[in-house]
Amino acid sequence: MPTEKAASHLPETANSRGDMQHPPRAAERILSVARNLFYRQGIRAIGVDEIVRQAGVTKPSLYRSFSSKDELAASYLRRYEIEFWERFDEAVAAHPGDPRAQIRAFLTRVGHRAVQLDYRGCGMTNAAIEYPEHGHPARLVGEANKRELRRRLRAMAAEMGAGDADMLGDGLLLLIEGAFVSGQLFGPGGPAASVAENADRLISASLKG
Repeated sequence: MPTEKAASHLPETANSRGDMQHPPRAAERILSVARNLFYRQGIRAIGVDEIVRQAGVTKPSLYRSFSSKDELAASYLRRYEIEFWERFDEAVAAHPGDPRAQIRAFLTRVGHRAVQLDYRGCGMTNAAIEYPEHGHPARLVGEANKRELRRRLRAMAAEMGAGDADMLGDGLLLLIEGAFVSGQLFGPGGPAASVAENADRLISASLKG
């Protein structure tokens, strides 16, 4: 499962000598602070100095848990990915054997979240925009997440009996990405609120075809 893979890449929280002066909670605090700052202000806009200041730790403490800022950014996205798939899997579990209802349930949550005032889009999409270099650790996490989402949507479209499952799956992915972006632009009352309904209409049209 993607969540298991992501979890296996969470940062080490103690060095190989078991340094008790830097317990696991320090790395968790650093990651929590970094996550908040990276999501709200952007990864490139935030420096290590600001992270350690808000986390109440020293730079050596940060670098004992994360080898670089790039690795910290990748760890933030791995944590983000775990939570993303938890939400997706909850929607799937709520409607066993009914991929159409599963997609609607997931996108209802996306639409609700995307019109909140504090919404800053999808962390994975934002990271891909910030890091055009395809080998960057943060971008690699985002690319893997999007590929897996595309795979799942295509598989769900096939399960629904769509004549062109890949086309329908890709159409759903485009709607989702559009909601992620438009949520930041329009906020409350914006088009992201209707993503579930638009997806359902796309599914209906595809199944009729």
